[in-house]
Amino acid sequence: MAKQIIDAMRPTVPMNALRAFEAAARHMSIKAAAEEIGVTPSAVSHQLRILEDLLGMELMRRVGPRLELTETGKQLSPELTAGFSRIFEAVGNLKSDRKLGPLRLSMLPTFAVHWLSPRMSSYPFARSGFELLISTTQAAVDLSAGVADAAVRHGQGRWDGVLSELLFEEHVALLGRYNDWNLVSDEQTRDVISRTNLFLSQHRRENFQRWNDTLPGGPICPAAITIVDTSSLALKAAIDGAGITLAGLEIAAYDVASGRLRLVLDHQVPANAAYYLCYPPALERDRRVKNVRAWMMTEAAKNEQSAARRGHNGSP
Repeated sequence: MAKQIIDAMRPTVPMNALRAFEAAARHMSIKAAAEEIGVTPSAVSHQLRILEDLLGMELMRRVGPRLELTETGKQLSPELTAGFSRIFEAVGNLKSDRKLGPLRLSMLPTFAVHWLSPRMSSYPFARSGFELLISTTQAAVDLSAGVADAAVRHGQGRWDGVLSELLFEEHVALLGRYNDWNLVSDEQTRDVISRTNLFLSQHRRENFQRWNDTLPGGPICPAAITIVDTSSLALKAAIDGAGITLAGLEIAAYDVASGRLRLVLDHQVPANAAYYLCYPPALERDRRVKNVRAWMMTEAAKNEQSAARRGHNGSP
Protein backbone atom coordinates (compact mmCIF):
# COMPACT_ATOMS: atom_id res chain seq x y z
CA MET A 1 0.00 0.00 0.00
CA ALA A 2 2.87 2.39 0.85
CA LYS A 3 4.27 1.95 -2.65
CA GLN A 4 0.87 2.71 -4.15
CA ILE A 5 0.64 5.89 -2.05
CA ILE A 6 4.10 7.02 -3.19
CA ASP A 7 3.34 6.25 -6.84
CA ALA A 8 0.05 8.11 -6.64
CA MET A 9 1.53 11.25 -5.16
CA ARG A 10 4.75 11.34 -7.25
CA PRO A 11 3.64 14.16 -9.60
CA THR A 12 1.99 16.39 -6.97
CA VAL A 13 3.39 16.15 -3.44
CA PRO A 14 6.08 18.71 -2.54
CA MET A 15 9.38 17.15 -1.47
CA ASN A 16 9.44 19.45 1.56
CA ALA A 17 6.28 17.82 2.87
CA LEU A 18 7.69 14.32 2.40
CA ARG A 19 10.98 15.35 4.04
CA ALA A 20 9.16 16.86 7.02
CA PHE A 21 7.04 13.77 7.59
CA GLU A 22 9.99 11.39 7.20
CA ALA A 23 12.09 13.27 9.75
CA ALA A 24 9.20 13.68 12.21
CA ALA A 25 8.30 9.98 11.94
CA ARG A 26 11.91 8.89 12.42
CA HIS A 27 12.46 11.09 15.46
CA MET A 28 8.85 10.94 16.65
CA SER A 29 9.35 14.61 17.43
CA ILE A 30 8.33 17.76 15.57
CA LYS A 31 11.07 19.74 17.31
CA ALA A 32 13.83 17.27 16.44
CA ALA A 33 12.65 17.13 12.83
CA ALA A 34 12.74 20.92 12.63
CA GLU A 35 16.31 21.01 13.98
CA GLU A 36 17.46 18.41 11.46
CA ILE A 37 15.87 20.11 8.48
CA GLY A 38 16.76 23.62 9.62
CA VAL A 39 13.28 25.11 9.87
CA THR A 40 10.88 26.03 12.67
CA PRO A 41 8.60 23.44 14.35
CA SER A 42 5.57 25.31 13.00
CA ALA A 43 6.96 24.91 9.46
CA VAL A 44 7.25 21.15 9.96
CA SER A 45 3.67 20.99 11.28
CA HIS A 46 2.49 23.02 8.30
CA GLN A 47 4.19 20.62 5.86
CA LEU A 48 2.63 17.65 7.65
CA ARG A 49 -0.84 19.16 7.21
CA ILE A 50 -0.13 19.75 3.52
CA LEU A 51 0.83 16.10 3.06
CA GLU A 52 -2.18 14.76 4.96
CA ASP A 53 -4.56 17.07 3.08
CA LEU A 54 -3.17 15.91 -0.27
CA LEU A 55 -3.43 12.24 0.68
CA GLY A 56 -6.73 12.59 2.47
CA MET A 57 -5.30 10.43 5.25
CA GLU A 58 -4.03 11.06 8.76
CA LEU A 59 -0.37 10.08 9.15
CA MET A 60 0.48 11.21 12.68
CA ARG A 61 -1.57 12.10 15.73
CA ARG A 62 -0.73 13.48 19.13
CA VAL A 63 -1.74 11.31 22.07
CA GLY A 64 -1.15 13.34 25.23
CA PRO A 65 2.44 14.57 25.11
CA ARG A 66 3.45 11.92 22.59
CA LEU A 67 3.28 11.58 18.81
CA GLU A 68 2.02 8.35 17.30
CA LEU A 69 1.98 7.12 13.72
CA THR A 70 -1.28 5.92 12.24
CA GLU A 71 -1.30 2.61 10.40
CA THR A 72 -0.90 4.50 7.12
CA GLY A 73 1.97 6.50 8.60
CA LYS A 74 3.69 3.31 9.77
CA GLN A 75 3.51 1.92 6.23
CA LEU A 76 4.73 5.10 4.55
CA SER A 77 7.52 6.08 6.94
CA PRO A 78 10.09 3.27 6.28
CA GLU A 79 9.64 3.61 2.51
CA LEU A 80 10.41 7.31 2.68
CA THR A 81 13.39 6.76 4.98
CA ALA A 82 14.85 4.20 2.60
CA GLY A 83 14.26 6.52 -0.36
CA PHE A 84 15.84 9.56 1.27
CA SER A 85 18.77 7.43 2.44
CA ARG A 86 19.46 6.38 -1.15
CA ILE A 87 19.25 10.02 -2.28
CA PHE A 88 21.68 11.20 0.42
CA GLU A 89 24.05 8.32 -0.33
CA ALA A 90 24.07 9.12 -4.05
CA VAL A 91 24.72 12.81 -3.39
CA GLY A 92 27.41 11.96 -0.85
CA ASN A 93 29.16 9.66 -3.34
CA LEU A 94 29.02 12.37 -5.99
CA LYS A 95 30.49 14.97 -3.61
CA SER A 96 33.21 12.53 -2.61
CA ASP A 97 34.09 11.78 -6.23
CA ARG A 98 34.29 15.51 -7.04
CA LYS A 99 36.39 16.21 -3.96
CA LEU A 100 38.86 13.35 -4.40
CA GLY A 101 38.92 12.86 -8.17
CA PRO A 102 40.93 14.84 -10.73
CA LEU A 103 40.07 18.51 -11.22
CA ARG A 104 37.97 18.78 -14.37
CA LEU A 105 39.42 21.80 -16.14
CA SER A 106 37.78 23.29 -19.24
CA MET A 107 39.51 25.80 -21.52
CA LEU A 108 39.70 27.25 -25.02
CA PRO A 109 41.67 25.15 -27.54
CA THR A 110 44.03 28.09 -28.23
CA PHE A 111 44.89 28.42 -24.54
CA ALA A 112 45.42 24.67 -24.21
CA VAL A 113 47.71 24.35 -27.23
CA HIS A 114 49.74 27.57 -27.10
CA TRP A 115 49.83 28.49 -23.40
CA LEU A 116 49.16 25.41 -21.29
CA SER A 117 50.88 22.69 -23.31
CA PRO A 118 54.35 24.36 -23.48
CA ARG A 119 54.30 24.72 -19.69
CA MET A 120 53.11 21.24 -18.81
CA SER A 121 56.67 20.02 -18.19
CA SER A 122 56.69 22.10 -15.00
CA TYR A 123 53.31 20.90 -13.78
CA PRO A 124 53.55 18.59 -10.72
CA PHE A 125 51.30 15.81 -11.98
CA ALA A 126 52.76 13.29 -9.53
CA ARG A 127 51.75 15.31 -6.47
CA SER A 128 48.49 14.51 -4.74
CA GLY A 129 45.79 17.09 -5.43
CA PHE A 130 47.24 18.17 -8.76
CA GLU A 131 45.51 15.56 -10.96
CA LEU A 132 43.76 17.08 -13.99
CA LEU A 133 41.10 16.07 -16.46
CA ILE A 134 41.45 18.63 -19.27
CA SER A 135 38.83 19.32 -21.93
CA THR A 136 38.73 22.00 -24.61
CA THR A 137 35.76 23.87 -26.04
CA GLN A 138 34.91 27.23 -27.54
CA ALA A 139 31.86 27.47 -25.28
CA ALA A 140 31.75 28.77 -21.70
CA VAL A 141 30.70 25.57 -19.94
CA ASP A 142 28.17 25.75 -17.11
CA LEU A 143 30.30 25.36 -13.98
CA SER A 144 27.32 25.71 -11.65
CA ALA A 145 25.74 22.65 -13.27
CA GLY A 146 28.86 20.57 -12.68
CA VAL A 147 29.91 20.25 -16.33
CA ALA A 148 33.45 21.04 -15.14
CA ASP A 149 35.02 22.07 -11.82
CA ALA A 150 36.95 25.05 -13.17
CA ALA A 151 37.59 26.77 -16.48
CA VAL A 152 39.94 29.21 -18.17
CA ARG A 153 37.86 31.85 -19.94
CA HIS A 154 38.66 34.79 -22.20
CA GLY A 155 36.76 38.03 -21.76
CA GLN A 156 36.08 40.84 -19.32
CA GLY A 157 36.04 38.71 -16.19
CA ARG A 158 32.32 39.07 -15.54
CA TRP A 159 30.38 35.82 -15.60
CA ASP A 160 27.34 35.07 -13.46
CA GLY A 161 27.61 32.44 -10.77
CA VAL A 162 31.40 32.00 -10.79
CA LEU A 163 34.48 33.53 -9.19
CA SER A 164 36.98 34.89 -11.73
CA GLU A 165 40.69 35.45 -11.07
CA LEU A 166 42.84 37.29 -13.59
CA LEU A 167 45.66 35.23 -15.09
CA PHE A 168 46.95 37.84 -17.53
CA GLU A 169 45.87 40.73 -19.71
CA GLU A 170 46.25 40.32 -23.46
CA HIS A 171 47.91 42.44 -26.17
CA VAL A 172 47.71 41.67 -29.89
CA ALA A 173 50.35 42.07 -32.60
CA LEU A 174 51.12 40.86 -36.11
CA LEU A 175 53.10 37.61 -36.17
CA GLY A 176 54.69 35.56 -38.94
CA ARG A 177 57.04 32.59 -39.33
CA TYR A 178 60.51 33.51 -38.12
CA ASN A 179 62.36 32.32 -41.23
CA ASP A 180 60.06 34.28 -43.55
CA TRP A 181 60.43 37.61 -41.75
CA ASN A 182 63.86 37.47 -40.12
CA LEU A 183 65.64 39.10 -43.08
CA VAL A 184 62.87 41.44 -44.16
CA SER A 185 63.84 45.05 -43.49
CA ASP A 186 61.39 47.58 -42.13
CA GLU A 187 61.27 49.21 -45.54
CA GLN A 188 60.33 45.94 -47.22
CA THR A 189 57.77 44.80 -44.67
CA ARG A 190 54.73 46.63 -46.00
CA ASP A 191 55.46 45.53 -49.55
CA VAL A 192 55.75 41.90 -48.48
CA ILE A 193 52.54 42.15 -46.42
CA SER A 194 50.72 43.37 -49.52
CA ARG A 195 51.50 39.98 -51.11
CA THR A 196 50.73 37.90 -47.99
CA ASN A 197 47.61 36.19 -46.68
CA LEU A 198 46.42 37.33 -43.23
CA PHE A 199 44.83 34.53 -41.21
CA LEU A 200 42.42 36.12 -38.76
CA SER A 201 40.30 34.47 -36.09
CA GLN A 202 36.68 35.56 -36.32
CA HIS A 203 37.02 36.78 -32.72
CA ARG A 204 39.91 39.09 -33.69
CA ARG A 205 38.15 41.24 -36.28
CA GLU A 206 37.63 44.17 -33.92
CA ASN A 207 41.16 43.79 -32.57
CA PHE A 208 42.60 43.91 -36.08
CA GLN A 209 40.58 46.97 -37.03
CA ARG A 210 41.86 48.85 -33.98
CA TRP A 211 45.43 47.60 -34.47
CA ASN A 212 45.41 48.63 -38.14
CA ASP A 213 43.79 52.02 -37.49
CA THR A 214 46.49 52.90 -34.96
CA LEU A 215 49.45 51.52 -36.95
CA PRO A 216 52.18 54.18 -37.33
CA GLY A 217 52.59 55.08 -40.99
CA GLY A 218 49.03 54.10 -41.88
CA PRO A 219 47.07 50.86 -42.26
CA ILE A 220 48.44 47.76 -43.98
CA CYS A 221 46.60 46.00 -46.81
CA PRO A 222 47.29 42.24 -46.98
CA ALA A 223 46.82 40.42 -50.27
CA ALA A 224 43.96 38.43 -48.71
CA ILE A 225 42.30 37.96 -45.35
CA THR A 226 41.22 34.44 -44.44
CA ILE A 227 38.78 34.20 -41.52
CA VAL A 228 39.13 31.07 -39.35
CA ASP A 229 37.14 29.96 -36.32
CA THR A 230 39.97 29.82 -33.74
CA SER A 231 43.14 31.73 -32.96
CA SER A 232 44.90 28.38 -32.68
CA LEU A 233 44.25 27.65 -36.35
CA ALA A 234 45.42 31.14 -37.33
CA LEU A 235 48.64 30.70 -35.33
CA LYS A 236 49.24 27.27 -36.87
CA ALA A 237 48.87 28.73 -40.36
CA ALA A 238 51.47 31.38 -39.52
CA ILE A 239 53.84 28.81 -37.99
CA ASP A 240 53.52 26.68 -41.15
CA GLY A 241 54.38 29.66 -43.34
CA ALA A 242 50.96 29.98 -44.98
CA GLY A 243 50.75 33.66 -44.03
CA ILE A 244 50.67 36.00 -41.04
CA THR A 245 48.21 36.43 -38.19
CA LEU A 246 47.12 38.88 -35.54
CA ALA A 247 47.39 37.07 -32.22
CA GLY A 248 47.79 37.56 -28.50
CA LEU A 249 51.43 38.06 -27.60
CA GLU A 250 50.98 36.39 -24.22
CA ILE A 251 49.44 33.28 -25.79
CA ALA A 252 52.10 33.13 -28.52
CA ALA A 253 55.05 33.90 -26.22
CA TYR A 254 56.49 30.38 -26.36
CA ASP A 255 56.13 30.21 -30.15
CA VAL A 256 58.05 33.48 -30.41
CA ALA A 257 60.68 32.57 -27.82
CA SER A 258 61.32 29.22 -29.51
CA GLY A 259 61.87 30.83 -32.91
CA ARG A 260 58.72 29.56 -34.60
CA LEU A 261 57.21 33.04 -34.88
CA ARG A 262 58.36 36.67 -34.69
CA LEU A 263 56.79 40.09 -34.67
CA VAL A 264 56.25 41.29 -38.23
CA LEU A 265 55.75 44.91 -37.13
CA ASP A 266 56.70 46.37 -33.77
CA HIS A 267 53.18 47.56 -33.00
CA GLN A 268 50.75 46.15 -30.46
CA VAL A 269 47.47 47.18 -28.86
CA PRO A 270 45.52 45.93 -25.82
CA ALA A 271 43.00 43.26 -26.75
CA ASN A 272 40.51 44.69 -24.22
CA ALA A 273 40.12 41.17 -22.87
CA ALA A 274 42.05 38.87 -20.59
CA TYR A 275 42.33 35.25 -19.50
CA TYR A 276 40.72 34.26 -16.20
CA LEU A 277 40.63 31.16 -14.06
CA CYS A 278 36.97 30.64 -13.10
CA TYR A 279 35.32 28.32 -10.60
CA PRO A 280 32.04 28.20 -8.61
CA PRO A 281 32.02 29.71 -5.11
CA ALA A 282 31.45 26.26 -3.62
CA LEU A 283 34.95 25.24 -4.75
CA GLU A 284 36.75 28.35 -3.55
CA ARG A 285 38.48 26.38 -0.79
CA ASP A 286 38.89 23.17 -2.77
CA ARG A 287 42.50 22.00 -2.52
CA ARG A 288 42.66 21.02 -6.20
CA VAL A 289 41.48 24.48 -7.30
CA LYS A 290 44.01 26.13 -4.99
CA ASN A 291 46.79 23.95 -6.41
CA VAL A 292 46.10 24.63 -10.08
CA ARG A 293 45.50 28.31 -9.31
CA ALA A 294 48.89 28.67 -7.60
CA TRP A 295 50.68 26.97 -10.50
CA MET A 296 48.91 29.02 -13.18
CA MET A 297 49.52 32.29 -11.33
CA THR A 298 53.21 31.47 -11.07
CA GLU A 299 53.46 30.72 -14.78
CA ALA A 300 51.39 33.75 -15.75
CA ALA A 301 53.61 36.01 -13.66
CA LYS A 302 56.62 35.25 -15.85
CA ASN A 303 57.52 38.04 -18.24
CA GLU A 304 56.07 36.58 -21.42
CA GLN A 305 55.81 39.86 -23.24
CA SER A 306 59.54 40.46 -22.79
CA ALA A 307 60.11 37.04 -24.33
CA ALA A 308 58.04 38.11 -27.33
CA ARG A 309 60.12 41.26 -27.74
CA ARG A 310 63.36 39.28 -27.49
CA GLY A 311 62.04 36.99 -30.22
CA HIS A 312 61.47 40.03 -32.45
CA ASN A 313 65.12 40.98 -32.01
CA GLY A 314 66.22 37.53 -33.02
CA SER A 315 66.87 35.99 -29.59
CA PRO A 316 65.07 32.75 -28.74
